[in-house]
Amino acid sequence: MDFKAAKGPRLSLDPTSVLDIRSCVVDGVDLSPGRAIPDDGDPRIDHSLEGFLFTCGPDHIRHPEPISGKDGANYPLHGSFSSRPADILDVSLEDDADCRARVPVDLADGGKALLTRHWRIDGANGEVHLRDTLCNAGETPFPAMLMYHMNIGSKHLDEATRISGAMIKEGSLGWRFGDPAGQVFCVPAGKGGWAEVRLGPIAAIGGRTLIVRFRTDTLPFLQMWHNQSAPAAVLGIEPVSHRWVGRAELEKAGELDLLAPGETREYALTFAFV
Repeated sequence: MDFKAAKGPRLSLDPTSVLDIRSCVVDGVDLSPGRAIPDDGDPRIDHSLEGFLFTCGPDHIRHPEPISGKDGANYPLHGSFSSRPADILDVSLEDDADCRARVPVDLADGGKALLTRHWRIDGANGEVHLRDTLCNAGETPFPAMLMYHMNIGSKHLDEATRISGAMIKEGSLGWRFGDPAGQVFCVPAGKGGWAEVRLGPIAAIGGRTLIVRFRTDTLPFLQMWHNQSAPAAVLGIEPVSHRWVGRAELEKAGELDLLAPGETREYALTFAFV
């Protein structure tokens, strides 16, 4: 579904999978990675990872781990969101673009959740806004986990492109951090208010910089990754609810945020090219 305003990027939203972003076109350039991605053996995630932004959760993030009390059963790669169709409630494509949807989700452990999603592009400044409300629509609590997985085709980046933010050691680093073939890190982003991370300049889109901001009350960490092992050529910017350790360690440390039946959590991010 095409989604654009008077100013800002031209997006394609995917109603077949959580109303995530497939393409993000700036100055005629699609910044999504397409097929230049790693293959983790899950076609749902292959489809999602091709796009500019997909949503991980709400019952699990990152790689599969066992479901407690279910012998041999695992949470799926990146959780149960991916491939869930969205029920679009209303769309407006005037000077400002606005779209609201609901996404019912059957969780891997048998529970149920409901995501209420609101996309908006400010036609005055081109900034894209995402507001999500996650509700436990089932009968038992579950740990709410969420990660926005923003993927940029790194073929558009060069040696001048850097990652910058208050959570980054020394304030910034080159986008090809760590092992040139690929690496992941996850750092605290704050404990309230909004965090900001920048990627730029990006010469392919006229030297613009991508600015991503996100709520840190429910997304207190920033994960970053890149994979340059052929055929992959992708960089990920990932606001996330939990630090980069396994579920057992999170549970032991009391860091699994239980969402009671009928209870909600709110998440938000914005991004713009300036």
